[in-house]
Amino acid sequence: MTERTVLLVAHTGRADVYDTAALAREKLAAAGIALKALPGEGDGLGLECFDGPPDPDHPIELVLAMGGDGTILRAAEQARLLDVPVLGINLGRVGFLAEVDLAHVDDAVTAIVDRQYRITERMTVDLEVEHEGRIVGTGWAWNEISVEKSSRERILDVVVEVDGHGVSAYGCDGVLCATPTGSTAYAFSAGGPVVWPGVDALLVTPLNAHALFARSLVVGPAATVSVHIDPDGPTAVVTCDGRRGFDIPPGARVFVRKGHQPVRMVRLGDQVFTDRLVRKFALPVHGWRQQRH
Repeated sequence: MTERTVLLVAHTGRADVYDTAALAREKLAAAGIALKALPGEGDGLGLECFDGPPDPDHPIELVLAMGGDGTILRAAEQARLLDVPVLGINLGRVGFLAEVDLAHVDDAVTAIVDRQYRITERMTVDLEVEHEGRIVGTGWAWNEISVEKSSRERILDVVVEVDGHGVSAYGCDGVLCATPTGSTAYAFSAGGPVVWPGVDALLVTPLNAHALFARSLVVGPAATVSVHIDPDGPTAVVTCDGRRGFDIPPGARVFVRKGHQPVRMVRLGDQVFTDRLVRKFALPVHGWRQQRH
């Protein structure tokens, strides 16, 4: 008989994660579902470690993330690798990627036990770095790919192209290529627009550009965005979701496209993105006549 298994990815630096994980473990165990943790996290949480590859008799059903958005991004890496959905429980501050807050953990675990949830797909972006005719680096991101200067002393000179056509040259700190999910993350802090997750698009946002035209661009999902690094300039660094990165040499071209594999998210309720946006950012929704819109 195939045993149901859930993989936990947790922010073990938070004190409240231990009680939360224990609650989930006990409730899942009562339903015959094993809760396993990543290597290096299991001992402190009192859980058996999952170190792969997946066991056909004990397949991972979903990845449960406990922490902030950084933890959920880390969990999404595991979920995408295993081709299973991720469910985020917010133990951080904003927790924009989380589905539930700490107060509703019990309800979330019940939904896992009963399989009373739906799965939605979120767009990702794929990355290729080309230099002197060779692919020298690849990657993917759920929120954004950033191309940034590696030295504080010099600006980064780049040319941004869309489908091989030049859009603008920038002297800047860097360029972000974000997904709609990532529009409320780094790109939002850089002045980019909020894009609803149902919109299929790529966002391109220059960082602190010395240019009259330094607005964010929103391009179609079939587009290829390229960032060409000045061959006479300094080394740059490319980073995926602020977690995985590497240096790229002068003259390199960074190509960003819609990802070939989305991230799958667990949804428990019917809350629309507009309500989530208002709640997470505590936005005022009363007009001058005190009418709620």
